[in-house]
Amino acid sequence: MSLPVYLFTGPETGERNDEAEKIRAALKKKFSSSDDYVLYASDTRIQDVVAKLRTESLFTPATFIILRGAETIKNKEDISLLAEWIDSVTPSAKNKEPSESSVLVLESDETSVDSKLEKIIPKSNRKIFWEMFEDRKEEWLRNFFRKNGYSLSPDATAAILDLVENNTEALRTECSKFFLCFPAGHEVSTEDVEKILAHNREESAFTLFDAMCESASPKARLENSLGILQKILMTKNANAVMLSAGLVSCFRRLSAWHAIHAESAYPDEISLKSSGFASKKARSQYARAARIWNAGQTAAIVSLIASTDMQIRRDGQTFSETALTLLLYEIIMKNGAYCASYDS
Repeated sequence: MSLPVYLFTGPETGERNDEAEKIRAALKKKFSSSDDYVLYASDTRIQDVVAKLRTESLFTPATFIILRGAETIKNKEDISLLAEWIDSVTPSAKNKEPSESSVLVLESDETSVDSKLEKIIPKSNRKIFWEMFEDRKEEWLRNFFRKNGYSLSPDATAAILDLVENNTEALRTECSKFFLCFPAGHEVSTEDVEKILAHNREESAFTLFDAMCESASPKARLENSLGILQKILMTKNANAVMLSAGLVSCFRRLSAWHAIHAESAYPDEISLKSSGFASKKARSQYARAARIWNAGQTAAIVSLIASTDMQIRRDGQTFSETALTLLLYEIIMKNGAYCASYDS
């Protein structure tokens, strides 16, 4: 019997979401309906999550919870609470037929979580979703268009991969726009990609990070980054906490890049892939970032983002724009060094 708790990690969010959806669909098929939640560990108390898992609804027979940001779960008491719930649904002499009506999926964009948390999840229920290799991603993209009645020119395939975040969830979302703009049977060209994606690209923490480490002067990088920040904060679902979470994820990956290159100036393919750098785009991006921020500065930036995140949570969204603007200044102009005020 597989326990109703899973740990899915890694940067390939598309395949990760597909796997979680299979589990949700199986639960719904078994119990006819379920209460479904997508929660974030940074915003939700673990005791509240466990309470939802333990409480049976009078109207809905099952509960399905995705808890994202599992890498932030490090508190001993929180992990103990989860362990107690897992024990309660583990078959034993006293509990031969445990309830399977509550399912918890822990997710993280990182490739690992706290070892104490990982230890309480059965090995068979843990899976790392690595970023696809470039050739596999190209194949996935061509198949996605073909299944929807479209085709791609070779140059258009490369152009899409250059513009869209390197996971299948982002590719699926962005490429669906072509199906609304062109008739079935259309071959998407590089001109179409430029028209649909380049001019209408949605900004995110990942496009912001890309702008922060582009090959330009610090002043130019800051100006471009602040423009992207404004666009993000003007969107309807803008969330400063989620933005800082995305940025810290990028800089943690940069720390991983520094780590594998500290071991070898020319790391092998397996080392790069296992650290989440399967695509040419990711390698190029983090090579640029590594030339800007060394390992020590990267560690300082991760700490700086964490401090800014705590400030935003304390002071609320009202002052989040000021906090994030100062954060970008300290990262780009000061290389992670704290400053009490802007330099003249």
